[in-house]
Amino acid sequence: QVQLVESGGGLVQAGGSLRLSCAASGGTVTNNAVGWFRQTPGKEREFVAAISMSGSTTRYADFVKGRFTISRDNAKNTVYLQLNSLKSEDTGVYFCATGPAFFLPADMRMYGNWGQGTQVTVSS
Repeated sequence: QVQLVESGGGLVQAGGSLRLSCAASGGTVTNNAVGWFRQTPGKEREFVAAISMSGSTTRYADFVKGRFTISRDNAKNTVYLQLNSLKSEDTGVYFCATGPAFFLPADMRMYGNWGQGTQVTVSS
């Protein structure tokens, strides 16, 4: 069964950038959409972005507002999330998960193979 490992989190000042990676092992994610979710303090886990199998279609949460970019490199079995113009409210744990093959839901119940998450902390 495929396992996902997130990396790239860290401490950054407001306005800064980070690039998160979601690497798959034990299988391939090339036949799945992949989504990024986050859990911020005091809130439930929420959808951030998702990308289709080929990478040609993406979907973002409204709060992203052009600040984040999701991409994938199927040759490397890896999905990325570029975080720009970070705000203190972006602080939280970011998770990736595999989704259905042919659409990009925002509902986390449609995703599986969750990674352990990577911490993003934005200081103001």
